[in-house]
Amino acid sequence: MLARNGFLLLVVVSGTVLTIVSFSLQFFSEITTTPVVEEKPLQAANGAVGVSQVKSRKRIFQVPQTQKPNPIKEAFGYCNIPNRTEQAWEGHSPADYTLLSVQIMIRHGDRYPLYFIPKTKRPAINCTLSITRNPSHPLLSAFISHMGQGGRGHWESSLASVPRLPNHSACEMGELTQTGVVQHLRNGQLLHQAYQPHRLVPSNWSPRQVWVETTGKSRTLQSALAFLYGFLPEFDWKKLTVRHQWSTLFCGSACDCPARNRYLEEEQRRQYRLKLADAELDRTYADMARALGIPTRNLRAANPIDSLLCHLCHNLPFPCASVEDGSAGECLTTAQFAVIRRQQLDDEVDRRRAGLYRKYAILAMYPYLNKTAAKMERLAKAGKQAAKAGGDDVFTLSSAHDVTMAPLLSALGLEEARFPPFAARLVFELWKSPLGTQAEKKRVLRGEKLKVRNGGYFIRLLYNGEDVTFHTAFCSSIVRRASQPLCPLKNFLSFVRKDMFVVVNATSYQEACFRH
Repeated sequence: MLARNGFLLLVVVSGTVLTIVSFSLQFFSEITTTPVVEEKPLQAANGAVGVSQVKSRKRIFQVPQTQKPNPIKEAFGYCNIPNRTEQAWEGHSPADYTLLSVQIMIRHGDRYPLYFIPKTKRPAINCTLSITRNPSHPLLSAFISHMGQGGRGHWESSLASVPRLPNHSACEMGELTQTGVVQHLRNGQLLHQAYQPHRLVPSNWSPRQVWVETTGKSRTLQSALAFLYGFLPEFDWKKLTVRHQWSTLFCGSACDCPARNRYLEEEQRRQYRLKLADAELDRTYADMARALGIPTRNLRAANPIDSLLCHLCHNLPFPCASVEDGSAGECLTTAQFAVIRRQQLDDEVDRRRAGLYRKYAILAMYPYLNKTAAKMERLAKAGKQAAKAGGDDVFTLSSAHDVTMAPLLSALGLEEARFPPFAARLVFELWKSPLGTQAEKKRVLRGEKLKVRNGGYFIRLLYNGEDVTFHTAFCSSIVRRASQPLCPLKNFLSFVRKDMFVVVNATSYQEACFRH
């Protein structure tokens, strides 16, 4: 789902509720005025590189506004087709730095549409898994077999009935596809190779070292399992516990925030006004509706971008109108798709200008960021030895949606980052510098009590394999140099605990949420 895709706007006019359904066209999910709640139950040998070696190999930020992006090319990037030659910068650091923990948020892999275009045939995609069908992966056969043993795992009761594998020959709405499974087998394998030199998760890992959480949708649970199967040195069901996050914002017990909802409603109105003023978009919707023989309002309500992106990502012809004799009528076109995608890109620019979404994102993702910061602070205080001894949460995986990752990127100040494609990943790494280690030894000998603010702990943030640490709001002002190649952890802690609330003119989450 996508936090800026569509929304239901209720406008009260003279005591009458007028329901206006509008899609912001940030791909194809709904923006909700409250956190989405699930329905209850259901390299180098040591991985080290010098600063001068870090180069960007793929563009993860939007093209400059002076350049006109190609809407079709931009959309292909959203598909995130598995690439056997892909490399990752996770796990790379200056020599002698020690990796203490990794926390990862992933978006689920490629899925079947959530909406269907009226009077067209649904995309013909098989959602069972087969090693003879592309895309495939060397681990796919073993993964399929291993998932049959899922009864040995530990599941929160609300997840017990969720299938471990996609299993319909004709995909159901929102179901993970084989492409989605392969995307995360590949992600997991990439990061296994990246972190293996650091022995982050040893072959004899303990249940306390690995924390896994997912929403209750089958596509997020299955994506998490595929990632873990590629990542863990030994996938042991008996050690694995999978926890359920009821909210797509991963806000736990801190979801109540009235101000967040107000910012979101304002953002929805901005989206609606922008789309209403787009004459080319209106003409395009009218042309598409005429081709299919349906009212324009019905086409808008069907959110056609969802299905069209599925056709694009799976190399299928765009849908055509179904006529009574069973033949195909007039077809939708790439030119029409390009207009919708162009409006999406225009909306992204206007969204950054207005700043309303950033305010929403700050309050939406504070609970997750606060939990992330607390884990890092605890591990930094405990140090490397505690991690080796089986300390808690050395590795955390959160399997989520675009409505989770998009506001997380915005809250971190990465508003220029590309919208989360299928199987996107955002990685938080905690490092300890060798200088800090030596200084600590001397201080211990003097009987001093260590504190995190000694400057020996650092954070590194990576989005889809690229280091974006020095693009974040908490580290963009720091000059990256050989003597300080990473961002101090204290910057991140200060940002989460206090600095981020400057955006909403407050000093704390409680003040920002409940101030009248």
